[in-house]
Amino acid sequence: MKMKSLLFSGGFLLNSIIAFGQLAKGNLFIMGGGYRSPELIQSLINTAKLSKNDYIVVLPMSSAEPDSSYYYIAKQLEKACNNIIANLNFTKENVTDIKWVDSLKKARLIFITGGDQNRFMNIVLHTPVYDAIHFAYKNGATIAGTSAGAALMSKQMITGNELIGDTAYHETFRKLQQGNIELQEGLGLIDSAIIDQHFVVRSRYNRLLSALVKFPTYPCIGIDEATAVIVHGNNVIVAGESQVVVITKPKNITVKNGLIKVKDVNFSIYTAGDSFKLK
Repeated sequence: MKMKSLLFSGGFLLNSIIAFGQLAKGNLFIMGGGYRSPELIQSLINTAKLSKNDYIVVLPMSSAEPDSSYYYIAKQLEKACNNIIANLNFTKENVTDIKWVDSLKKARLIFITGGDQNRFMNIVLHTPVYDAIHFAYKNGATIAGTSAGAALMSKQMITGNELIGDTAYHETFRKLQQGNIELQEGLGLIDSAIIDQHFVVRSRYNRLLSALVKFPTYPCIGIDEATAVIVHGNNVIVAGESQVVVITKPKNITVKNGLIKVKDVNFSIYTAGDSFKLK
C-alpha cells in the first residue's frame, strides 16, 4: 500500500478566477459526501491526470479521527492509481512547517476529508497551508473535498449552525427566517458561489435558500451524496449517482415578521453527465 503517514523529505458555480482575470490551471472535484463509488474515485484520478512521479496529499483536519479518515480514502485511492499518498495532518502548531508546506504546494492532487469544516478552517485560515492550497490549484493541481471538504471550498462557507431560537445542531434547518444562517470564511477556491453537501438525502433546501437570500447574487449549489461536481474555470460537469441542485436569482426578497419571502427563484436539478457554466 503506497501510503505515507507523515511527510515527504523533499521539500459556477464558482468563480475560479484567481486574480485580475487569471484563470486557475487546476480543477475542483467537489463531492457531496456519503458513499464514494469506485467509479467516482476513478473519475477523480482521471481528472487529476497524475503522472507516475506525481503524488497525492490527504488533508484530514476536518475529522475528529484524522488517521482513520486518511486510511479509508487512501485505501480507495490506491486501488485507482499507483502514486504515493501522503497524510499531512496539520495542526495550529505546525502550519508553518516548511517541508510540509512545500510538499503540499507540489502535490498534483489534494484531498480534503469530511468531518467539520469549521475545525479545518480554524487550523488553516490565513496560514501558509491556505496559501499552499491556492498555489497548487493555480498551478494545475486538482483540489478535491467531500462533505465538510466540499462546504469549505466556498469563500462564504455554511457552518451548519442556526443563529435564532433553538440553536442545537440539526441536519436541516426547520425555518426560513432572516438572519438564521451562519456563514464564515472558507477556503475561497469558490469565490462567488456557495456549496452545500449531503443535499438531497438530508433535505437541506431550507439552509441553502437561507444562504441564497443572504447572498442573492451567488449561485447556491447543493451536492447530494455519492455525487460530485467537477469544475474547471467556469465549466461544471456532474458525476456520480444522484443529483446536484442549483438555486439562483431570487426576485423581490422581503421579510415579514422575520420570515423570508421571495417571489421567484431559478431552480435547476442535474444528474451525471450534465454540464453547466458559472458566470
